[in-house]
Amino acid sequence: MTSARKFNAIAGSERQPVRGARLIQNSHPDQTIEVSVRLRSKSEVKREDLMNNLKKPGFGHMSRADFETTYGADPADLDQIKKFAQEFGLKVNETGTELARRTVMLSGTVTNLQKAFHVELKEYSHPRGNFRGRIGTISVPAEYSDIITGVFGLDNRPQAEPHFRRLPAPERHKHKIPASATSYDPNVVAQIYDYPSGDGTGQCIGLIELGGGFQLDDLSNYFSALNINTPQVISVSVDGGQNSPSTPDSADGEVMLDIEVAGAIAPAAKIVVYFAPNTDQGFLDAITTAVHDSTNQPSVLSISWGAAESGWTTQALTNFDEAFQAAAAMGVTVCVASGDSGSSDGVNDGTNHVDFPASSSFALGCGGTTLQTSNEQIVSETVWNDQPGGGATGGGVSSVFPLPSWQDGFDVPTPTVQSGGRGVPDVSGNADPNTGYNILVDGENAVFGGTSAVAPLWAALVARINQSIGKPVGFLNPLIYAQAVETSGFHDITQGNNGTFSAAQGWDPCTGLGSPEGTGLLTALQGKLSQAA
Repeated sequence: MTSARKFNAIAGSERQPVRGARLIQNSHPDQTIEVSVRLRSKSEVKREDLMNNLKKPGFGHMSRADFETTYGADPADLDQIKKFAQEFGLKVNETGTELARRTVMLSGTVTNLQKAFHVELKEYSHPRGNFRGRIGTISVPAEYSDIITGVFGLDNRPQAEPHFRRLPAPERHKHKIPASATSYDPNVVAQIYDYPSGDGTGQCIGLIELGGGFQLDDLSNYFSALNINTPQVISVSVDGGQNSPSTPDSADGEVMLDIEVAGAIAPAAKIVVYFAPNTDQGFLDAITTAVHDSTNQPSVLSISWGAAESGWTTQALTNFDEAFQAAAAMGVTVCVASGDSGSSDGVNDGTNHVDFPASSSFALGCGGTTLQTSNEQIVSETVWNDQPGGGATGGGVSSVFPLPSWQDGFDVPTPTVQSGGRGVPDVSGNADPNTGYNILVDGENAVFGGTSAVAPLWAALVARINQSIGKPVGFLNPLIYAQAVETSGFHDITQGNNGTFSAAQGWDPCTGLGSPEGTGLLTALQGKLSQAA
């Protein structure tokens, strides 16, 4: 009998109750749900060697096809999951099932999924929206437990927040914003930061979006007003996510900020927007879809969504990190906003938190500054901190990911948890809404800030650098912490704080190495890459 079989828990799958959620009822037994099952790599030992190689500057990148051949899922493991699915009355969905992504899409009724994964699914109400949830671990029959590294989608609670801050228009008339407040077109910010010449020709920038949408008329009008050619913008649906524009105060603001910042600086790059539901399943599937997208082949990803590390399951932290490792191996740079709620990251427990996925060691964490200029020259640049009441750049020390080798010697503070130590962010850029970006969203002109703006700002810089070098620069972290790059590629931010942490010479847990000095960064990277060749 099935009940007598041994079930093993999936490592790191434990879910906690959602604070503020109220139980409504058990999920309907006949409701059909689709879940994403992540499989182990066919070469776990080789993958460890790969990760060690990635820490070396100038690592040679793999093609997507070669990566799948070496590190994708084993077809024999997929056959085992098909057997598992048949046994429990689940269906293997061909759409989304890919060995390269190590992902199998399974669908079935609540009744059958509860039996297959030893969970109880219930419906909850919450101020952020109703959701289906589970508490505790996911378990599978013992013979499958070594194959499966994660199961996502049983629980569809909202996972992440967009990291943008919109300057409220009425406040302009109430004189509540500083007299020094200003706003910039994104291409002007690129000029202020001395970005190298280029338009992103030959590059593809991938944007991950967990809601919202864009209107082509808005894009046409926005870029026309800047006298910039409208970039090619393509939307890709992941897990049913769609380009769904609605109102200016929705997640449309995030989508338009990302497209317009990236497109104003790298208008010749193809921009691909991966839309997915705001769940850990949707987020992960969007990332793996983008990383392994052999059709569009993005060379850089921009991610402006996230949440405090403490709000994630360990299986999610691990599988996202592995997805970013895969990106690094294939030469894809991943730029991630570090959050807009200072050193607490919006967690009200009196301790410090950093935002994930920016805290992954294989992400380029992007923090925020306040940028004051005159005649396109920097007059002052400080840590972005408008608290209380406003936002502040996220930053601090990971409680999950250990100190990476390239941050040795950079005075990263001691972590509060033994397993942690990774310092966040790595880099920064203009993020204060009071010195924000001119954006058009759903027909409205607005000024946006937040570290959400910094991820596409850096993604567009990477696109220009890739264009100049003639190949993807890929995983930047080991390169930028090298002394020659650190000193010539950045404006060091030495004033301000994000709550607990203060800016200092060199790297700090507010603005990382600093804001970009684009041409200097390109020159320094060319030097490092030629040494490593």
